[in-house]
Amino acid sequence: MGQTIYLVTLVGTLIVLLAAFSSLIASRIGSPLLLLFLGIGLAFGVDGLGIPFDNAGVAYFVGSLALAVILFDSGFGTSSQSFRHAAAPALVLATVGVLLTSAVFAVAARYLLGLDWLGAMLLGAIVGSTDAAAVFFLLRVGGINIRERVRSTLEVESSSNDPMAIFLTITLVQIIAAGTGLDELGWELLFEFVRQMGLGLLVGIAGGAAIVGLVNRLDMERGLAPIFVLALSLLVFSVTGAIGGSGFLAVFVAGIFAGNRQIKAAPALRNFQEGATWLAQIIMFVLLGLLATPSQFSTIALPAVLLALFLSFVARPLSVWICLIPFDFARSDTVFISWVGLRGAVSILLAIVPLLGGIEGGMVYFNSAFIIVLVSLLLQGWTINPLARRLGLVIPKRIGPVEKVELELPGTARHELLVYRVVADSPVARGERVPRWARPSLVIRDGQSMRYQYAGRLQEGDYVYLFISNRYPRLLDRLFASPARVEVDDAEFFGAFAIDPTQPARQLTAAYGAPLRSGEEDMTIADVMVSRLGGRAEYADRVAMGPVELIVRDTDDKGRIVSVGISLEPELQHPQVPLFLTGRELAAKLRGLLRRRRKPDGAAAPPGPAARSEAGPEQARDAL
Repeated sequence: MGQTIYLVTLVGTLIVLLAAFSSLIASRIGSPLLLLFLGIGLAFGVDGLGIPFDNAGVAYFVGSLALAVILFDSGFGTSSQSFRHAAAPALVLATVGVLLTSAVFAVAARYLLGLDWLGAMLLGAIVGSTDAAAVFFLLRVGGINIRERVRSTLEVESSSNDPMAIFLTITLVQIIAAGTGLDELGWELLFEFVRQMGLGLLVGIAGGAAIVGLVNRLDMERGLAPIFVLALSLLVFSVTGAIGGSGFLAVFVAGIFAGNRQIKAAPALRNFQEGATWLAQIIMFVLLGLLATPSQFSTIALPAVLLALFLSFVARPLSVWICLIPFDFARSDTVFISWVGLRGAVSILLAIVPLLGGIEGGMVYFNSAFIIVLVSLLLQGWTINPLARRLGLVIPKRIGPVEKVELELPGTARHELLVYRVVADSPVARGERVPRWARPSLVIRDGQSMRYQYAGRLQEGDYVYLFISNRYPRLLDRLFASPARVEVDDAEFFGAFAIDPTQPARQLTAAYGAPLRSGEEDMTIADVMVSRLGGRAEYADRVAMGPVELIVRDTDDKGRIVSVGISLEPELQHPQVPLFLTGRELAAKLRGLLRRRRKPDGAAAPPGPAARSEAGPEQARDAL
């Protein structure tokens, strides 16, 4: 017995260490890290090194707890500003989008796998939601910096669409097991959905408020606070589920509420939750990999791969296109959001439900979902970065790297101590003074500490301690950051030249023939852009206006546009292909782009948008 405990611990720790070490490999070869976690589970499983694991109940229980930890951290790290900016489109995608994706996917599953309509819809619900862990990893850790609205929409969608998929999956399993039909439930099904989501929302808000209140009022040991918060988040999850609500929605809402309030030990909480989330991802993906039996995949491999391709190229894009019609997204944004529909551990976890529900042919659902997830991570995970660059969504960073440490000060809910390291060529290294409101107090140079006022000009390698309000760190980041590296493509990204955003928008019509909508004739350029962007503009946002494209070059601290770039030939810099084109239309578009790109130097440019004005581009720029 004693040796068994040591042996199990040894194997378990080796698997976790191998999974953690694989992150170094993933970053070097550009592989989706979560795919490696699944691969490690398969390698140690029954068809690999031979570890027998077939307990679907344990896998579902552990996976559900791990998913709750991931969703709480996802909510905790989502700012209220980003959530408000992306809430409407993301929540439509998380509800209507999941339902549409499942329904469209069910048509293909019905004929490729020979399932009945309820079974096909069940498989569609299982793979209908995107995976928060996969999306967050690729967007936050994967090294691509995309526009704020697109990134926020994808993150909020992937974090909030699990409850819908879970509700559909469990409901369909219960219907199939009972032998009833959807038409017999009617309003009862709608009531159950509203009840689960309503309870999840209400308990999540109450739970988030309780977490903040308890952490701020209780005087506990610093090391216990992160464990206390984690336990409270799981309490919110379990209580909501016990009273018939959506525990996954509740824990995500609780994370958003707590993460956007003043809470003690916030830096320590974030660091702990980041580590806990990584551990949860490793355990969930490896455990689900252990549960799989690859030798069974051969019987359904071909239809499952075809279903994965149908999901990626038809079902997901069609549902995203329909859901985003009211929100005025650019075509390139819609294409990218459609493609970043990665399936992950949630789909495999939901594929266990038919096994637990005793559904006939339950392994067909599990094996199909597993293959679909593998294809999704392989196909989409490896192509997100190049696609984002191809669509012109990767934006240049405003500042270079910042070396900073946040320290919590007891008794200071609205202030924090920041430690910056002065890096080469940063503004402060070049002689710019730190503002007094930042309260610089201490400088450490070559191991020696000195008061800031006696340190003289800051030097590379100095550490500067500042006691500031928690509203202003972003302003200081620019002072202590190294210069951002601007590539040739970055210069092209922001347009040919800058124009004054306070000028009347009708000047764009006079100069370039840019069409205005009703009511925009008396608005400024900035007002038109904000209106078309849904009420809020972010750095690098783009607005197409017929023959020109306007790009937000910079905003002030209040989010107002202060600089706008204009691109006179946006298709040449960022060619955009519609979601649906006939072969003839696509060929004509490509031939046109090739002819324009092959125009020899010195050749006369074809009549363009600027030619419609009596003044040329230079004169138009001066006028604006």
